[in-house]
Amino acid sequence: MPPLAEQTRIVAKLEELLSDLDAGVAELKAAQKKLAQYRQSLLKAAVEGALTAEWRAARAVGTATIASSFPRKRESSILPGDIASHMDSRLRGNDGNGETGGQLLQRILTERRARWEAKQLAKFNEQGKTPPKDWQKKYPEPVQPDTSGLPELPEGWVWASVEQIASDEPYSLAIGPFGSNLKVPDYRESGVPLVFVRNIRSGNYGGTHTKYVTPEKAEELSAHRVDAGDVLITKMGEPPGDADVYPDGQPPAIITADCIKVRCWAGLVRPDLLKATINSHIGRQQIEPMTQGVAQKKVSLGRFTRLAVPVPPIQEQDELIALLGAATRETAAQEAAVGLSLKQSTAQRQNILRAAFAGQLVPQDPNDEPASVLLERIRAERAARNKVKKPRGHITKGAA
Repeated sequence: MPPLAEQTRIVAKLEELLSDLDAGVAELKAAQKKLAQYRQSLLKAAVEGALTAEWRAARAVGTATIASSFPRKRESSILPGDIASHMDSRLRGNDGNGETGGQLLQRILTERRARWEAKQLAKFNEQGKTPPKDWQKKYPEPVQPDTSGLPELPEGWVWASVEQIASDEPYSLAIGPFGSNLKVPDYRESGVPLVFVRNIRSGNYGGTHTKYVTPEKAEELSAHRVDAGDVLITKMGEPPGDADVYPDGQPPAIITADCIKVRCWAGLVRPDLLKATINSHIGRQQIEPMTQGVAQKKVSLGRFTRLAVPVPPIQEQDELIALLGAATRETAAQEAAVGLSLKQSTAQRQNILRAAFAGQLVPQDPNDEPASVLLERIRAERAARNKVKKPRGHITKGAA
């Protein structure tokens, strides 16, 4: 116990320091909130085309410049495609083929159907059968996206459903195994890693807390295998729909219940673009009405396949992902710095209190009444008061 005068100085100093600290913490939390809002604004700009607007404008200017500088010919000697061919070689070199998002999607859908028909014909040949009449009509056409309520896309972009952009490889669209197929007793401390909802939300895979299954069990669950580049989505939560890309450098794994896997058709939609779309307001807006359940909200794979995804030209996708990646890394660095400052603030609060109770927060004054004298005086005053107290049951003279 410090002297009473020193206590007063300690309290005043604590109020001053802790008020300043609280104000700093409030600013840090406000910055944390703004960074979270910026992250969502960044995703919105990416999936709606604003992030690459300058890139498109620069290419448009480049196209006009190249067209104006193209060697003039007599009108009768201009060959069809001369200008387009020359601009293509100047604009893209060996990258892509200059398709719009719509042309790209249509080409892949045509290729998808052709591959299905080739497989069907191969089956008929293996079985020695003649293809039945109108057998092509049995083609399972991928579901169309529902774009009602979604924003208008930039020129050259198109909406596609998750089912349309998924690979036609087996199990390219899959959910985790049912509980009876993968139980806790199946877990091991080594083997083929498992991916849980918590991994998708945190973006952390591997490490000491990873659970595994044996290679034999993994083979049994091969329909639920994930490889680098697969997009993983949580199918439960408030609401469901956190997405991440299974990273390079991680071994093949098995997703667990309440996870969805999408393997994108190579060259149609980059996995990072699908991840950004699902994590953006466009994804949230579509996933929320898909969810069902009372105790635990979930979205089924069947409903999820209808989710609409913007498809820009492939070159623009690469530019978009590069810009988004750079901005996201910068945001993550700032978030880490704010988080560290908040931890330091908590430690500083403890340091201030420790200094206060150790007599190191304010200077001591030898003229202050010592705490021992103060306590002795209080004890004496208390003893004096106890002496004048009337005993219980005492009746005052003259009372009835």
